[in-house]
Amino acid sequence: MDTMRDRFIATTGRLLDEDPRLAVVLAEISADGFQRAAARHPDRVVNVGIREQLLIGVGGGLALTGMRPVMHTFASFLVERPFEQVKLDLGHQGVGGVLVSAGASYDWPAGGFTHMSPGDVALLDTLDDWTVHVPGHPDEAEALLRHAVAGDDRVYVRLSLQANDRARAVTGEGFLRVREGRGGVVVAVGPMLDGVLAATEGLDVTVLYATTVRPFDGEAVRRAVAGGGTADVVLVEPYLAGTSTAAAAEALADVPHRVLGLGVGRRELRRYGGMDEHLAAHGLDPRGLRARVTAFLRG
Repeated sequence: MDTMRDRFIATTGRLLDEDPRLAVVLAEISADGFQRAAARHPDRVVNVGIREQLLIGVGGGLALTGMRPVMHTFASFLVERPFEQVKLDLGHQGVGGVLVSAGASYDWPAGGFTHMSPGDVALLDTLDDWTVHVPGHPDEAEALLRHAVAGDDRVYVRLSLQANDRARAVTGEGFLRVREGRGGVVVAVGPMLDGVLAATEGLDVTVLYATTVRPFDGEAVRRAVAGGGTADVVLVEPYLAGTSTAAAAEALADVPHRVLGLGVGRRELRRYGGMDEHLAAHGLDPRGLRARVTAFLRG
């Protein structure tokens, strides 16, 4: 299976052929993958070098001319480092664009904390009118990328090396119900789905699958808890723990509820290790999730 990043490069190359308003802005990362596309469209594939603030500034300028910019690099360099430009050159100017990241929370632990971005979605949550897609499979990454490019709004597509075994039919809107139960609701975001399904095997819970996390599908959560007493909801996110707890609580404001946010902890892990070791260290492997979900539901 190809990676989400591989699929992003291949799909975007085809989209450049199909859509004359599309432009790609790079900051060295993935530039090799776009060589053929740059040869075909030298005026619409722009590599600004290792200048991430300029990456966003150029994208904002292209958007002001009516282009649809796709801006790409590692998440820590795409959202965190140039955050002021994201806020001003896109949001304040009132223009749209598509941010497509790689690296996620800890895809490349050997790169150190500079290449990790567990707080990216929470940071974008401080801004208005952002759609956030978190695919869990390369096929979903392609579908969500095509959905994002076709619009005019501000979209963040968060790619990861971690992926589920199979793709689901995602549309860019709402959550999917993949398992039925009456003892609680577990929302699995993007690449966390397989781990959540393994962790909740045999438990009487509903599992919702979220690949579009902003806007947050509060109605799906409300429907999933309907008919019970106190609503118990667990959010399992591949980024900062608790990023979506406020959104879930708002959706259930008129319903007695408890919400548990599971995700990447705030404590920085200072050993490289591998991605699986980071999952286990944050309690996001199936064993850790099983223990934390069952303890919460029994509480």
